[in-house]
Amino acid sequence: MRLSLTLALTAVMVLTACGSMRESRLNPLNWFGGSREAQADEFGIPATLEARPLVDQVLSMSIEQTPYGAIVRATGLSPSQGHYDAELVARPLDENGVLVYDFRLMPPPGPTPAGAQRTREVTVAAHLSKIKLDSIREIVVQGAQNSRSSRR
Repeated sequence: MRLSLTLALTAVMVLTACGSMRESRLNPLNWFGGSREAQADEFGIPATLEARPLVDQVLSMSIEQTPYGAIVRATGLSPSQGHYDAELVARPLDENGVLVYDFRLMPPPGPTPAGAQRTREVTVAAHLSKIKLDSIREIVVQGAQNSRSSRR
């Protein structure tokens, strides 16, 4: 009777301790939360020379964990239909652990209709290895009018 009561109390104490781990920074599922919107020039990092312009707006950004690191996925809104060759172009990691991606895409060769918002949305992704994630504290996806960021 004493042994089963002791085991039951120990199990209850261990399980209640797991609840505090849910919000802990040690929990890998909490490493990056939802993204927040920021001004486009908030980070003040000069862009590299690139022929493709920035996407007009960054609508959403998410960071999804994989067994080998994480995938940064962003959806942007182009000014008109027909934009192509979209890519998240990484800038050098700064001393504070902020990794900034420029969301770039190539405009169509000729004039195209603006169309509905859904027809102008473009989604891109980039992979980050576990080794690179170790030094990153914040990930930012930058557009022409706004940016979205997610912190650890």
